[in-house]
Amino acid sequence: MSPLVAALDAQTVVDAVGFGAVYALMAVGIGLVFGVLRLVNFAYGQLIMAGAFALALASEWDWPVWAGIVLCFATVVALTLAMERLVFRPLRTQSPAVMLVATFAVAFLLQSVALLWFGPLGRPAASLAKLNRPVEVAGVDVRKITIVAVLVAVACLVLLVLLLGRTRIGLHMRAAALDFGTARLLGVRANRVIGTAVLISGLLAAIVAVLLTVQTPLVTPEFALRDTIVVLAGVVLGGMTRLSSATLGGFAIGFAYGLIGGALPTDQSQYLPSVVFGLVILVLLVRPAGLFARGGGVERV
Repeated sequence: MSPLVAALDAQTVVDAVGFGAVYALMAVGIGLVFGVLRLVNFAYGQLIMAGAFALALASEWDWPVWAGIVLCFATVVALTLAMERLVFRPLRTQSPAVMLVATFAVAFLLQSVALLWFGPLGRPAASLAKLNRPVEVAGVDVRKITIVAVLVAVACLVLLVLLLGRTRIGLHMRAAALDFGTARLLGVRANRVIGTAVLISGLLAAIVAVLLTVQTPLVTPEFALRDTIVVLAGVVLGGMTRLSSATLGGFAIGFAYGLIGGALPTDQSQYLPSVVFGLVILVLLVRPAGLFARGGGVERV
């Protein structure tokens, strides 16, 4: 263990914080949909993939960076709303197993379309590479995208807290998370609440697509798939009963992934997933409800 600890330095810690920030945003998007619909959306990674391919196409067409980001947001939001209207809404009254299988179907459909359209090698998003250049801060090379990821994550989380606590739709979302049936009897409009939660999760997916594409400019049909699996484990690790605990779990597993990945020697990087998920199992054996879950809490957003 001593060589692993010795390999940790300020550079590794800074990069790990960047990973944690991106994974926290993904955890928020997944946790919002789960809080309202009680549904783990396994197609979330494919929404991010679609946004990344939009950025790659914009780069291929020599569009300016801002135009590519607009195209990314438009693509992800359109797919998110279509998924909510065509899949989630008709199946809302069905069992959770049916909706879960539906998200798997959507995920594999989007991945298959990307494979047929772009091929297994994918497309590069070269125009975003300059955002990944480092700047020196206190003797440490910090990538620009790491700074942006942390600032964006903090801003999004603050805005989300204000939305949930200070607005009418936010209060309706919290009420729906506690007891959807009772909330509807009290006048909460189900379509509006679910649509808003899904839309916000889509906007967060578009933000994550930009951040991940800057870090990994080569976009393939499997883009963000591994990240989604890791974040899902982080959401469970943090505790799915509350959005805050799920977000902390996403940050924690992203930070651990970046920290361990940076500390491991290059020729041992293939052991990274095994180490991370082994630690997840150990934590859940000790804290089955989640690392940050609070006893008695039932609020999901």
